[in-house]
Amino acid sequence: MSFFSFGQSAEIDVVLNDAETRKKVEHKTEDGKKDKYFLFYDGETVSGKVNVTLKSPGKRFEHQGIKVEFIGQIELYYDRGNHHEFVSLVKDLARPGELTQSQTFDFEFTHVEKPYESYTGQNVKLRYFLRTTISRRMNDISKETDIVVHTLSTYPELNSSIKMEVGIEDCLHIEFEYNKSKYHIKDVIVGKIYFLLVRIKIKHMEIGIIKRETTGTGPNVYHENDTIAKYEIMDGAPVRGESIPIRLFLAGYEMTPTMRDINKKFSVRYYLNLVLIDDEERRYFKQQEITLWRKGDVVRKSMSHQASIASQRFEGLPSGEKPSAQAQEDSN
Repeated sequence: MSFFSFGQSAEIDVVLNDAETRKKVEHKTEDGKKDKYFLFYDGETVSGKVNVTLKSPGKRFEHQGIKVEFIGQIELYYDRGNHHEFVSLVKDLARPGELTQSQTFDFEFTHVEKPYESYTGQNVKLRYFLRTTISRRMNDISKETDIVVHTLSTYPELNSSIKMEVGIEDCLHIEFEYNKSKYHIKDVIVGKIYFLLVRIKIKHMEIGIIKRETTGTGPNVYHENDTIAKYEIMDGAPVRGESIPIRLFLAGYEMTPTMRDINKKFSVRYYLNLVLIDDEERRYFKQQEITLWRKGDVVRKSMSHQASIASQRFEGLPSGEKPSAQAQEDSN
């Protein structure tokens, strides 16, 4: 956003160096709409040009300095006065002085650490942006340019299955099993439900994915649950010994990777929610947390340095293990 008032006589435009080739992705804004932004990964350099255009060329334009900042910031909607910055880098483009004609300034933030994924939720927003500021005695001129960051992960081969039981003594005993506990966000959840004891009349069964956003700490903790997907497993009464297969495709839903205790401000977790409804409309349910991650599978040779940085920070990497190359997000 740019802020202009009477008497200011310059406009700011920011152009990234690789704007013509860099991928853009859709990202939800605070008002629920979607806009397209340039996509970056952890460790990538952010560079470009700042164009300062004078509205009245030839006339003196005095300023107290020109700078560009790269900022990673968390904003809690219930505490909008406080912005929590976890990345803050500054490049001075010009010392105090004056301009008599439009001018272009180059900037570069090399191998920038971007530890978290961009996120817009119900109560919190995590964003990365460039803020260009022309300092003036009366009113500064400022422009913010947002980018989107995706975090890529390579999970170890060990990915245990999930086995759980749902039971009411002497009435109902169900076991359900999912093929693994960690899924990439375009994965397929495969499972099976076994009916070991059925003495109540079940008329309907469904499985859902619930996103739980948690913000705040201590007594000021807020939980927001959002049903991302709902899938009908069965319509009718099962019998003892029956088994029902489950296949739930995640690619059709909008989900982020699991985000745990991000900068000690918020978390985003996902749960499989199994719901049974009997003929008297009583509901029985069981939840199980799953871990979602963003898959990378095409190695980008040009990013070997950045890849090493990102891999070393991956929380699941055992100490002493050689970090794997960062990979490009699956384009499918």
